[in-house]
Amino acid sequence: MDFAIGQYLELRNTSNAIYLWQNFWIKENYRGYSFVPFGFSGLTANRQGDNIDATLIFPNTELSRQWSLLAARERWLATVTVVLFDPEDKTKQTPLHSYVGQVSSSGWSDTIINVQLNSLIDAVGADVPARRLSQRLVGNLPTTSNIQLF
Repeated sequence: MDFAIGQYLELRNTSNAIYLWQNFWIKENYRGYSFVPFGFSGLTANRQGDNIDATLIFPNTELSRQWSLLAARERWLATVTVVLFDPEDKTKQTPLHSYVGQVSSSGWSDTIINVQLNSLIDAVGADVPARRLSQRLVGNLPTTSNIQLF
C-alpha cells in the first residue's frame, strides 16, 4: 500500500469569496478543490511555542502574479490542510495538520512566486490582536484581593 502527502488550500479574500485548490490530482476537481500546482513549506510551531511563518510557492505566470499581489495587498486569509492519503483510493485520507495564516507579502523570480503567510497569533513573540475586555466576556471582576478557591 502506497501513501502520499498532498495539500488543500483555501484562500479567502476581503469580499469573503473562497478559492479552493489542491495540489495532487492533476487535471481533476476533487470535492470542489481544483488542481493548481503549488508547494507549501511551513510548520505550525517551533520548540519555543511560537508560530512560524509559512510559504506557498506557485509557478510564475501572469495570472498567478496578479492574484498574489492582490492577496498581499488585501491580506487574504489562507488555510492549508496537509493530508496523508492513498493515491489509489481518494476516500482514504488522514489530515496531518492545518495551518492558518494571513498573506503578508508576495514576490517572484523567473520561475516561481513566493507567497508569504504570517501566523495569525504568535503566542510568544507578538501581540494578541487587540480586544477590549468587558463584563460580558469575563464576568464580574473581584473587588477584593481575599479570594479563596474551594
